[in-house]
Amino acid sequence: MRCLNRNKKKFYYATYVSKTETLDEYSNPTGSYSITYSNPVLMYANVSAARGTADADMFGINLNYDKSVLTDNINCPIAETSVLWVDTMPTIATGGSTTTKPDYIVKQVAKSLNNIAYAIAKVS
Repeated sequence: MRCLNRNKKKFYYATYVSKTETLDEYSNPTGSYSITYSNPVLMYANVSAARGTADADMFGINLNYDKSVLTDNINCPIAETSVLWVDTMPTIATGGSTTTKPDYIVKQVAKSLNNIAYAIAKVS
């Protein structure tokens, strides 16, 4: 089954780039890390209104997620390390970066022959 264009919603995603350890004022490792993501990329896909029981079997019954995203783009680079802007749109700067915090993270990816489903959870 293909995704209908009239059901697609606009959102942004950013993929994981790297993780660097933060240093204190004496250049000693602090044990915490800062994660770097790519610039936000515009995408259109089917985004569910809320978690439903029909979607629960696709990812398992114990996974805690708020919405699901379905796309027919098999080459979509979104992974479990990606972040999303679904309910709030990021303010894109001239260079393509943003300071707007993402509002969703990807919990799980379910890939099939014709589409990819993503379980996403709200960031608190």
